[in-house]
Amino acid sequence: MVSNPVHGLPFLPGTSFKDPTKTAFHRSQTLGYRNGYAVVRRPTVGIGGERLQVNQLSPAELDELANKAPVLTYGQPKQAPPAEFIPAHVAFDKKVLKFDAYFQEDVPISSEEHYRIRQVKIYYYLEDDSISVMEPVVENSGIPQGKLIKRQRIAKNDVGDHYHWKDLNRGIDITMYGKTFRIVDCDHFTQVYLESQGIELNPPEKMALDPYTELRKQPPRKYVTPSDFDQLKQFLTFDKQVLRFYAIWDDTDSMFGECRTYIIHYYLMDDTVEIREVHERNDGRDPFPLLMNRQRMPKVLTENAKNFPQCVLEISDQEVLEWYTAKDFIVGKPLTILGRNFFIYDCDPFTRQFYKEKFGISDLPRIDVSKQEPPPVKQELPPYNGYGLIEDSAQNCFALIPKAPRKDVIKMLMNDNKVLRYLAALESPIPEDKDRRFIFSYFLATDMISIFEPPVRNSGIIGGKYLGKTRVIKPFSEAENPIYYGPSDFFIGAVIDVFGHRFIILDIDEYVLKYMESNAAQYSPEALSSIQNHVRKQEIPAPELENKQAKEEPGKQELEALIDTVQKQLKDYSCKDNIHEAFQAHDKEALGYVDREMFFKICESFNIPIDDSLVKELIRMCSHGEDRIDYYNFVRAFSN
Repeated sequence: MVSNPVHGLPFLPGTSFKDPTKTAFHRSQTLGYRNGYAVVRRPTVGIGGERLQVNQLSPAELDELANKAPVLTYGQPKQAPPAEFIPAHVAFDKKVLKFDAYFQEDVPISSEEHYRIRQVKIYYYLEDDSISVMEPVVENSGIPQGKLIKRQRIAKNDVGDHYHWKDLNRGIDITMYGKTFRIVDCDHFTQVYLESQGIELNPPEKMALDPYTELRKQPPRKYVTPSDFDQLKQFLTFDKQVLRFYAIWDDTDSMFGECRTYIIHYYLMDDTVEIREVHERNDGRDPFPLLMNRQRMPKVLTENAKNFPQCVLEISDQEVLEWYTAKDFIVGKPLTILGRNFFIYDCDPFTRQFYKEKFGISDLPRIDVSKQEPPPVKQELPPYNGYGLIEDSAQNCFALIPKAPRKDVIKMLMNDNKVLRYLAALESPIPEDKDRRFIFSYFLATDMISIFEPPVRNSGIIGGKYLGKTRVIKPFSEAENPIYYGPSDFFIGAVIDVFGHRFIILDIDEYVLKYMESNAAQYSPEALSSIQNHVRKQEIPAPELENKQAKEEPGKQELEALIDTVQKQLKDYSCKDNIHEAFQAHDKEALGYVDREMFFKICESFNIPIDDSLVKELIRMCSHGEDRIDYYNFVRAFSN
C-alpha cells in the first residue's frame, strides 16, 4: 500500500485529496534548439509541476548498473588476443643513439702542447646493445682517425656487466678500454627516446676544444701595402688565376692557308700570355703543344725598337711603351700578336666573372665562328654506255676499287640449275631471217638470258651462241632504274626486245608449263590464255590440225601480200621508226594489242593515211575482235 505523501493517509479511494494549486499536468519538453542545432534537455519538473530529483538511484545502484555487462543480450565477452611478439632486432632496427663526447690525450714529447683534446661520436645500437666510437677525420692532423672502437658490446666493470643505454647520459664520464670519454650532448632522437623511457637527462655541456688547433686557427698577419704598385701583392693575390680565351687565326686569304683554333692564356699574376694549339685527331700536324711560350707581349714599341731587328732585341721596359693587359682581351674583338690576327670568340666562366667584377662587363656572349658546310652534292651516275650490266658499271662510281654488287644468295640456292627454255623467231624485214629459230634460256637463279641458234645446214648462217648469259633491259626503261625481263614476260606470242632485236616466242618446253602452273600468280591472264591455247593445239589430232592450218594459211598469205603492197606504196613515208615505239608505249603489258580508239589516235598523230583503201583493208585484217588491233603486223607495213 502506497501512503499519501501529503496527508499521510493511505492512497485509497475516498482518502486521497487533489491539490487545487496544481493546474498543469503535461509532460515537460525534452528537445530544444540552440543556434540551429537540436539539443536534448533533461526534464527537471514532472507531471503536475512537481520537482524531480536529479539522481533517483543510490550510488550503489548506479555503480551496479555501470559495471553490469549485457550478458543476456550479447553473451560472454571475448578476451582480447595477446599482443604479437616482436623481437628486438626488428623493433629497434636502424635505431641508434648518438652522443657527442671527447677524451684527453697526453702529449709528452712536444714543447708546443702538453695534452690533446680529441672529439668523438659514440653510437649505441638498440637492437643488440652494442657500442662503436668514431672520430671525425681532420685534414692534415697526422693522427690515425676514423673508427676508434669497432661495434661491440663493451664491459663496464670486472664482474662482466655490459653498458646499457640506461647508463648513458649527458655530463657523465664513461671508461672504455682505458680511455675516459666525457659525454657532453646527444642528438634530438636520443633525447626523445631517453625521455620517453623515463630517464631525466642532464643539461648539455659545451664541447671542449683542442688548444693547439685553436692556436693554429689565429688569423694571419696583416701587412700594410704601399701606395705604389706592388708586384708581390699581385703575385700573392692572383696566383693560379688564369684567364682563358678561345680564338681563331683565319689565314685562308694566303696560299695554302686555313682557319685554325687556339687557346690564349692570360696569367694575372705576372701579365704574361701563352698561346696553345688545339689539335684534332688525324689533323696531319705535329703535336706541338705551344704556338707561343709564356711571356709578356708588347703592344706598342718605341720608334727605335721598330727598326731594330727583333730577333736579336731583348725587349724590356725601355723598348716598350705599352704592354698587353687583361682589358685588351675582349670577346668579339680582333687581336694582333706577333703579326698574326687572332679573333676571340669565347671564354670560360671564370673569365666572364672576372670581367664582370673588374671592368663591369657582364655581356660576353659566345660568337659562332663555325662555317656552314655546303650542301652535299647529289651523286649522279654517268649515262649508261651499253657495256656490261648497269649495276657493275655503277660500282666504278661508288668506290676507287669497285666491288661486285650484292647477290641474292637465297634466291640462287633455291633456283639453282632451274632454267626456262623457249623457242623464238626473229622479227626482221630480211627474208632470210624469217626461217631462223632461236632457243631462249632464262636462268631463274640470276635472272639472266642466253640465246642459242641451232645451226641449219645449207642456210648460209653460222649457228651457235647468239647471246651470252646477261640480264636484258626492257625497252623504254630508265637507265637509273632499269627494269629487266622476268619469267612473267615470256609466253606464247610475247615480243622480247633484246638490244634492238625483236623476238617472238613460239613454243615452250614442259618444265616451263609446270613452272607456270605452280606460279600462276606471277603471270597475266593473257599469258595463261596463250599457254592454254597452245596446249589445246597440241592436243588436236593431226588431220584436224592440218585442216585448221590449211584454213589459216590462205589468210596469212593474203596478209603478207597486203603488207608487201602497202610497203611499196608508202615507201616514202616519214617517221617510220617512231610508230612502233608509240604503240609499245601504250601497250603496258607487251601483248602486241592496243585499243581501237587509241590505235586511231596514234595513227592521226603520225599522219598515217587511214582513209586509203589498202590501209583500211590492212586494219581490218589486223583487227583482233571488236576492240583490239594487232599493231605488230600493222607496223610491219611501214618498215622497209
